[in-house]
Amino acid sequence: MSQNNIPDDAQNKNDNIDTSLEITPEMQAFYQRADAIIGVANSQLGPEAHSGQVGASLLYAAARYSASVASIGFVKGDDFAKEKDDIVEFYTKQYRQMLSDNLTDYAQNFDKYVQLNKDDKPSE
Repeated sequence: MSQNNIPDDAQNKNDNIDTSLEITPEMQAFYQRADAIIGVANSQLGPEAHSGQVGASLLYAAARYSASVASIGFVKGDDFAKEKDDIVEFYTKQYRQMLSDNLTDYAQNFDKYVQLNKDDKPSE
């Protein structure tokens, strides 16, 4: 893992979850899907693309996929367009909470995550 990679295994996330919470199969599957997507993003890092560029592509992909998901169940584009503000509000609220939770997790485990990145850095 290079210095810009994000830890992508579910165990990292599960280590930081309140132990009083039961990890359901649905939660485990959720984290495994997210970890797989992070793995794909990490695989895109290299001389041609740094973490900021990959992150921007990932954010764009999430927005594009979310627009497609949000359109499910609508019959007419006009009806879908009328719901745009509510859809944006919903996804923005979800993203804000997830980003906040992950920033808190990263701050609380900063030394562990930074050490993870340093351990995988090639020797100079």
